Amino acid sequence: MKNSFKDLTLEEMIAKRDELRKQYLDIRMDRVLGHVENPLAIRNVKRQIARLNTLIHEYALGIRTSAN
Repeated sequence: MKNSFKDLTLEEMIAKRDELRKQYLDIRMDRVLGHVENPLAIRNVKRQIARLNTLIHEYALGIRTSAN
């Protein structure tokens, strides 16, 4: 899962990040209501969002290009 994000284009990364943010909010809401099946899902989703943010920031800085 870690390396699968590196194959995505910048637009796909941004879309995936938005999708994960929505999923994170849904999991948080379920946690407040007491219906979380997997409590570690919050940690995993937060880490995936952080990985995507890092890759998106690398594009912004010019460290990573679409050719990489």
